[in-house]
Amino acid sequence: MDVTSCQNGGSIMWFFRDKGFDDKSINEMFKKCKRLQGVHKERASENWSYLKSIGIQERKLPSVVSKCPKILALGLYEKLVPMVECLATLGTERRKVASAIARFPQIVSHSVEEKLCPLLAFFQALGVSERQLGKMILLNPRLISYSIESKLTDIVNFLATLGLTREGMIGRVLAKYPFIMGYNVNKRLRPTTEFLKSVGLSKTDLQIVTMNFPEVLCRDVDKILRPNFAYLKRSGFEDRQIAALVTGYPPILIKSIKNSLEPRIKFLVEVMGRQIDEVANYPDFFRHGLKKRVELRHRLLKEKDVNCSLSEMLDCNQKKFLLKFGLFEGLA
Repeated sequence: MDVTSCQNGGSIMWFFRDKGFDDKSINEMFKKCKRLQGVHKERASENWSYLKSIGIQERKLPSVVSKCPKILALGLYEKLVPMVECLATLGTERRKVASAIARFPQIVSHSVEEKLCPLLAFFQALGVSERQLGKMILLNPRLISYSIESKLTDIVNFLATLGLTREGMIGRVLAKYPFIMGYNVNKRLRPTTEFLKSVGLSKTDLQIVTMNFPEVLCRDVDKILRPNFAYLKRSGFEDRQIAALVTGYPPILIKSIKNSLEPRIKFLVEVMGRQIDEVANYPDFFRHGLKKRVELRHRLLKEKDVNCSLSEMLDCNQKKFLLKFGLFEGLA
């Protein structure tokens, strides 16, 4: 709809211009939401003020409204207030509710009775508490727009095929990484699990990976998982060792080769003078910060001419490490 032909120009048009929107942005919003044509300035102002009152910064409101123009057409006490209040009662902080709305304003266009309540019942059946669901929605607000029948049930059924039980295990995975529900089973989740099986992970290994780091299942096989696997092979790891590494520390397949894996392996071999076999037996090596933990502790041990395994070196906090090897003088 063209701005100049808007019959309601004397009302909503002046509201938009007063808020700093240009004609192009206004036209795009009218195309997105036909209901804006009948919205009066008073309702738009009321909704705008309410969004500001719950903690959305004024400078962010134009972006929020541009993403979801319908937010200005919704009934304040019929839609906006009930959804905000309901999200707040799920044990979440109001500022986080405001942040979720700013990221995905469409969340407030859904009905509490028709969408949020069924969603709550669905997740409670999987062992997810109201408080956990509140955190999940605020972390991934798009969750509220997913269909229970065609989207969420599909994800749950897929996780069940991996051997995860519906009585708690699947719920823990979804609560741990709510973004997994945004991915397509056939296009993303199934290919990643098939790839993990192909590199030697057993069914039990796959369950461990899914429970501890479900985000690994969400990464692209050809763009991320396969290149990381190939790098580990080039570094000298055997297939069985890579399977052990992935099971012990799944993010090894999604970490940056250049910024994470390569510097650590290079330091291990060239500076520490250790064999990569030792890392295969201690995958948590890749979990520790290179400069703040690995390099510092290696230097202190070298100064004292102390030899120890990687796990002895890294599997303790700084105080216990210094006490174990009598290194307080070296740190000073």
